[in-house]
Amino acid sequence: MAKDLGKIIEDAINKAIKDRGEVNVLIAGKTGVGKSTLINAVFQGDFATTGQGKPVTQKTREIKKDGIPLTLFDTRGLELEKYRETFEELETFVKNRNNDSNPMKHIHMAWICIDEGSRRVEDAEIELCRLLSKYMPVIGVITKAVSDQGFRVKVLELLPNLKNAVRVNSISEVLDDGHVIQASGLEDLVDLAMEIVPEAQKHAFVAAQKVSLKQKKNKSHAIVVAAATTAAGTGAAPIPFSDAIALIPIQVGMLASITAVFGFELKKAFLSTLVSSTITAGGATLLGRTIVSNLLKLFPGVGSIAGGAIAASTASALTIAFGEAYISTLSYVLKDKEISEVNETDILTEFKNRFKFSKK
Repeated sequence: MAKDLGKIIEDAINKAIKDRGEVNVLIAGKTGVGKSTLINAVFQGDFATTGQGKPVTQKTREIKKDGIPLTLFDTRGLELEKYRETFEELETFVKNRNNDSNPMKHIHMAWICIDEGSRRVEDAEIELCRLLSKYMPVIGVITKAVSDQGFRVKVLELLPNLKNAVRVNSISEVLDDGHVIQASGLEDLVDLAMEIVPEAQKHAFVAAQKVSLKQKKNKSHAIVVAAATTAAGTGAAPIPFSDAIALIPIQVGMLASITAVFGFELKKAFLSTLVSSTITAGGATLLGRTIVSNLLKLFPGVGSIAGGAIAASTASALTIAFGEAYISTLSYVLKDKEISEVNETDILTEFKNRFKFSKK
């Protein structure tokens, strides 16, 4: 069983990583507009500071970080007189990426950052928006947002190809007079990005961002529903005692997928401990709650039908309780912390407590 469980966990991790996929975002803006601050405020892992970068064009740099399913393309040089030459090079690069047969290689959306304090939209920004919108959805990000004074409306008028424009203040700031300007707009930006990013990249984006627990929970709830539906079908199989064992890979896969969507690193040792201390440790409870329906399956005719129906509802309910307890656990431990600050032991302890409660 231990050998089989190890293979189940390994397969679940590989599938969760594959299903989560990768998302690629191009971020453009003049020097000093606050792109790095924005990136680090939205995404995990101090991305703009500690990510590994390499040039892909003369003015565009690719940034990645191990364990985060995100690649950023940071485009500079909008303030240069010869920006049109830069754009020709950029368009060739974008076109080649988006013509790749693998959709994971495409650039899935672009953010054009404009400093609210400038009160100006440059010709380079207008031309860049027009160029990029031919290949991907584009969001306008108005950075250092303190006083709108109609500037957002002006941005939308001058950049009609934008999907929308969001005013963002990436970090809290204390002014000389002691007045505090709070961080704002980040969740609105993430919500908008989730609307326009392709469906196949939504899990990757929600895992990479650290702003919205709501988005992580929404995607995880959908994973639980899918797992519960599969579990119900397994429970309805008219084979005595088959459903209790067959539920294990379904529930392990569900745990792995939720872990991936929340943005935690998928470690076999952690998932093994999680599974062995909950699913397999709770095996007696699982068997106890399905024993009646499984005994009914031993009898032909009506007994098989009735037993299958009872087991299906039980399998579904158990899977939902299990998945929702895990979502609740990860939401709780991330409430006031970043992923890098969360201890795996805290997750295990909290989950076991919540799962016990959810089964009562």
